[in-house]
Amino acid sequence: MKIDIVSLFPNFFTSPLNESLIAKAVQNKILEIDVHNLRDYSNLPHKQVDDTPYGGGAGMVLKPDVLAAAIKDLRREGSLVILTEPTGEKFTQRKAAELSKKNHLIIVCGRYEGVDQRFKDKYVDTEISIGDYVLNGGEGAAWVILETIVRLVPGVLGSEASLGEESFSVSRSWEGKEIQTLEYPQYTRPEVFEGQHVPKVLLSGNHQEISEWRKNQSLIKTKKLRGDLLTGTDQ
Repeated sequence: MKIDIVSLFPNFFTSPLNESLIAKAVQNKILEIDVHNLRDYSNLPHKQVDDTPYGGGAGMVLKPDVLAAAIKDLRREGSLVILTEPTGEKFTQRKAAELSKKNHLIIVCGRYEGVDQRFKDKYVDTEISIGDYVLNGGEGAAWVILETIVRLVPGVLGSEASLGEESFSVSRSWEGKEIQTLEYPQYTRPEVFEGQHVPKVLLSGNHQEISEWRKNQSLIKTKKLRGDLLTGTDQ
């Protein structure tokens, strides 16, 4: 998988890209990730990339011509262009799974008051929001999207055996609806910690009972912490 990130602050990604599983996946040529400075695509004095909004108002707006120049340089057949945008589609594990199957993603980091609508209309395939709040810029959102997607790419984690049991990855029937649930509680040694014991079923060696216990605990946890998933309001 190839991922290009377009940002006004490319150094935001320098250290994280050299850490952990993403760095190993790049070294092993499972992933190819490049970060591009948007100012490199500006032909204006001082590498200007923004201007005041037509009609007045606070803030600055990213210029469509500069953004378009970046996309024209990076895009190839089959590319998908993503814009980080507070008003975009809410990012979910399901969306991450869909995007992880693409061969080439271009993630454009939003900034300032927003992005010229004409660029969105002509060059952006999907706008994504990571939550109902506003960041200073799209770099943080781009990193969240990147982290979530790449770990689903075969070979990045080394073993994909546990992916199907993670939070938001499990789909099951609940009152006639297909829902996603949170992952069940996890335990490790010591068997007794500050007076609290590991649930006996996990020590039984009975894999069927353990599986049923985990399913039940997953539903209990989801109902307690994310009841919206059970009602289908976050699908």
